[in-house]
Amino acid sequence: MRVLHVDAGREWRGGQNQVRLLTRELRREPEIEVQLLTRRDGRLARRAAAEGVAVLPARWTIGLDPRAWLTLYRHIARWRPDVVHVHDSHALSLARAALRILHSAPAPALIAHRRVDFHVRARSDWLRVPSIVAVSEAVRRVLIADGVRPQAISVIPDGIDPAEIQALASIPGDIRARLALPPRAALALNVAALVDHKDQVTLIRAAAAARPARPDLHWAIAGEGELRQALAAEIARLGVGDRVHLLGYITDVDSLIRAADVLVMSSKEEGLGSVILHALALGKPVVSTAAGGIPEVLAPDVLVPIGDAPALAHRVVDMLAHPGATSLPDRFTAKSMARATLALYERLHHLPPTSD
Repeated sequence: MRVLHVDAGREWRGGQNQVRLLTRELRREPEIEVQLLTRRDGRLARRAAAEGVAVLPARWTIGLDPRAWLTLYRHIARWRPDVVHVHDSHALSLARAALRILHSAPAPALIAHRRVDFHVRARSDWLRVPSIVAVSEAVRRVLIADGVRPQAISVIPDGIDPAEIQALASIPGDIRARLALPPRAALALNVAALVDHKDQVTLIRAAAAARPARPDLHWAIAGEGELRQALAAEIARLGVGDRVHLLGYITDVDSLIRAADVLVMSSKEEGLGSVILHALALGKPVVSTAAGGIPEVLAPDVLVPIGDAPALAHRVVDMLAHPGATSLPDRFTAKSMARATLALYERLHHLPPTSD
């Protein structure tokens, strides 16, 4: 079986890392041949190729780049994959456009991966794709509410490689020294892009609320994005500039997670939250809002309502005083993700094509 993966991601985030892990694990399966078409200058292309995945680099500057579409169209016509598996909205639009004008028989099965719990628009390509992989039941519920046929959706959670994460976390690095903190200063960490749905404003307000109870507690936010200036302004407004630290984009996040005392997520929307899986693999406690698919990963006693800064502060302070044991469930490993995805390929490969 031939499987072509397509990803248009411009930035390296959790979704691109999931594509890397999935294609890496699938290429180890003897019954399938895997290729990945993605931006030629992207980190995903470099990382996947370094791990032995056959990468087809495309000129892909804008989301719906006609050059990327032409590369995709020509490759499908030439290679004739059995499955085309796309990983974002732009890749889905280009793949549907290519498959509509190809006249290969049998037509490849089209699968789209949905890793966010954002609503889809009316007349969206997501309403017309024959098969969707949702990373959580929460994502599935949103898709169904927006008009996607329930039978078109398969829930396959994201997965990570615990051994890889533990090895990466062993890379030397001292975040406390970098921030000029005492060696044993308490540290809560958030790892997320600085965008609205990650809601670091609530995190910053939680830091202010926690200060009376834990004046020694520092909060670090690792990520970059469009809201950096707004978040810096909120930090200044609340007078917590000596306790909340904007680190910018960090490449060695696993070392950072290992150095922290607790990982804190403040998201309003979250498909699953793969960084939480990293923390669990490293044995680190997590406190989070009950956004999206996060309650499918974490126990209720570490969750707080979305946007509730005082509750988030209280839960973090309590976690620091009473850290519990954590572990990563097997269903959230890359191997489990790849096995479930392969089973889906095999099922779809033997089904008659669905009319568009």
